[in-house]
Amino acid sequence: MSKRASGVLMHISSLPGEYSVGSFGKEARAFVDFLCDCGFSYWQVLPFCMPDDCNSPYKSYSSFGGNPYFIDLEILKEKGLLSEEELDDARQNSPYLCEYDRLNEERITLLRKAAERFTDKEKVRKFLLKYPSLSKAAEFLALRDANNGMPWQEWTVKVSEPQILFFWQFVQYEFFIQWADLKGYANEKGIKIIGDIPIYVALDSADVWADPSQFLLDKDGQPKCVAGCPPDYFSEDGQMWGNPIYDWKAMKKDGYAWWSERIRYMLTLFDGVRIDHFRGFESYWSIPKGALTAKEGKWIKGPGRSLINKIREIAGERLIIAEDLGDITPEVSALLEYSKFPGMRVFQFAFLGDKDSPHLPHNYIDNCIAYTGTHDNNTLLGYIWELDEATRKRALAYCGGYEEDWSIGCKKIINTMLASHAATVIIPIQDIFVFGADTRMNTPGTAKNNWAYRITQDQLNNVNRKYFYSINELYSRV
Repeated sequence: MSKRASGVLMHISSLPGEYSVGSFGKEARAFVDFLCDCGFSYWQVLPFCMPDDCNSPYKSYSSFGGNPYFIDLEILKEKGLLSEEELDDARQNSPYLCEYDRLNEERITLLRKAAERFTDKEKVRKFLLKYPSLSKAAEFLALRDANNGMPWQEWTVKVSEPQILFFWQFVQYEFFIQWADLKGYANEKGIKIIGDIPIYVALDSADVWADPSQFLLDKDGQPKCVAGCPPDYFSEDGQMWGNPIYDWKAMKKDGYAWWSERIRYMLTLFDGVRIDHFRGFESYWSIPKGALTAKEGKWIKGPGRSLINKIREIAGERLIIAEDLGDITPEVSALLEYSKFPGMRVFQFAFLGDKDSPHLPHNYIDNCIAYTGTHDNNTLLGYIWELDEATRKRALAYCGGYEEDWSIGCKKIINTMLASHAATVIIPIQDIFVFGADTRMNTPGTAKNNWAYRITQDQLNNVNRKYFYSINELYSRV
C-alpha cells in the first residue's frame, strides 16, 4: 500500500443510462474516462450479486451469481438478441432513480427473450464448467422458479425445466462476458476495480442450499442463530441481519474450501476486494433464534488466523481491504495487523471521539483506505448539515477554516483527506458532486427507499475534471 492513489465509490446501479438502472454499457465506459480525466486510480463498487426483495446487494440468492439488471440491453441488441422496438419499450420514466418496481416486473421477461434467441449453447456450457458455483447458482434460481419463489426448505419440485435452467445459465454467462469487457477497458485506462464481499450469505440462497453443512442450521434447514451486530452508531438496538452463521469448525476441517473458491472467483472479477465486517473473523455477534432485537446476541470467537492465512495464500499481492469499523477490540486490531490488510478510516466518524480517534486525518497511517463516507453513511454535505453547531464548526475548522458555504467546506475536507498519510482515499460520487442527504445510498436498519440513487451524464459532465486532477496531482495521487 505504499503507492499513493485515490478513487471513487459508486455502484453499477447508479450509472447513467436509459433503461431504469445502470449497466455495463457505454455509460460505464464514459465513467471510466471520467475517472481517468480526474486523476483517480480506483473505481470501487458494491457487491455484484443479485439483490434481495429490498434491493440490497448484501443479502442475495447467490454470493457468486451476477445481478441480471447490470446486463446492458444495447449490447444485447448489437448481438441480435433484442430488437429496437424492445429497447424502446424498456426506456425509463426517470433518470434519477433505479426503477426497481418496473425492473422486477419487466426485466427478466425481456432477458428471457434474449436467451431464447441465443443459439451457441456450447459457449455457455464451457463457461460454466470453469465456474461450478455459477452453475449451482443457475440451478438454484431455476428450481426457485419451478417452486413459485418459495424458500428452498419448502420445495416440492426437484427438477427444473431445461429452458428455464438455460435462461439462468445464459444470464451468468452474459453478465460475466460483458463485465470482463468493461473491466478490460478500465484496466487499459489505468483504472483498477475494487469489489465488495459481504461476509454473510442469505438463508434462501444457492450457497446454503448447495451445502447446508457449512452453516449452523437445524434439521429443518432453519438457522440455529443469526448474524447481526450490537448497538452502535447506526442503531441503538443493534442490527439483526438474519443471515445464517457459518459452521466455522466444519469449514476449517475442509480447509475453508468454500471461502477459498469465493475469494478466487472475486479476484477474477476485480483487481482487489473489500471484505465487509472483517471483525466477524475474530469474533462474530450471534443472535439466538427467536430474539426480538440484536441486543440479545453475544460475541463468539471466529476462525481468526487460520482463515486469514488461507485468504493471504490465495490473494498474494492483490488488494484486500478489511472493513474494520464498529466495535473494534484489541483482538480485532491484532488480527488486522497480522493480516497486513489495509483497514478503513471514515471522516464521518472522526469527531465522535477524542483527538486520538483513528478516523481523524492526522492519525491516518499509510496502510489504510480513507473514505469521506461509505454506502451506509450520509453524504458529506448531509453529514455537515445534520451535525450540531459546535461539532460542525470543529470539523470545518479542522479542515482549513469554518465556511458559511458548506459546499466549500466539503471540498476542504476532501483536500485534507487527500493530503493525509493514507495510501488511498476513496470518495463517494455524491461527495464529488457535493450533493445532500436526499442522494444517500443506504440507511442501515431501514428496509425501504435504499439502493436507488443514480447519477446523470449531465451531472458528471458538470464536474470540474481539471480541478480534481490538479488536487490528485498536488498530493501525489495521480
